[in-house]
Amino acid sequence: MFTGLIEEIGTIDSVKNIGGGKHFTIAAKKIMDDLKIDDSVSINGVCQTVVSHTDKTFEVTAVEETLRKSTLGHFKNGDKVNLERAAAVGDRLGGHIVQGHVDCVAYIKSIEKEQTGILVWVEYPPEYNKYVVIHGSIAIEGVSLTVARENSSAFMVSIIPHTWDVTTLRTLKPGRKINIEFDILGKYIEKMLKREKSYTPTGLEKFIDQPDW
Repeated sequence: MFTGLIEEIGTIDSVKNIGGGKHFTIAAKKIMDDLKIDDSVSINGVCQTVVSHTDKTFEVTAVEETLRKSTLGHFKNGDKVNLERAAAVGDRLGGHIVQGHVDCVAYIKSIEKEQTGILVWVEYPPEYNKYVVIHGSIAIEGVSLTVARENSSAFMVSIIPHTWDVTTLRTLKPGRKINIEFDILGKYIEKMLKREKSYTPTGLEKFIDQPDW
């Protein structure tokens, strides 16, 4: 689990094709302090497993399914990426619950810089509109943000200067593809409501909570 609070910006050091997947070597500093093999790291919002590391780099392998559902397949040498280690038990949850499981790839529709904040409109597949809630949480490239406005196929987030400066969001431009993860709480609620509506009585309900004779 992650919080969507980016720890540092890393750099793609190398990209190698492995069958239908890709093997990435990523240079980093801060997160290397205690990084171990099998640890989870969010890379632009995608949860990946560390398979090898040195003092200055770590390696992950993205399989075909990951490449289909995210922008990782577009990484090239020198690209900057948002990095976050998995949350530790007892840490403050400053962002929101982020799994690192990308729901869809969206597009930057527009960017408007105000005197202080930056307004970013994002266009996404309309079938995901049910998960977008005004003032609700959303992860863009692994960054925990809040929905400020929305319509049937787009939403807007207002980004503070600090977040803009310390993440790769500052490199965004209209038309850029980005990873989106919607709030897991909404998806669980949807699943439970669907099961409740489709429930068919079995005739065994009368035995529930009855004493065991």
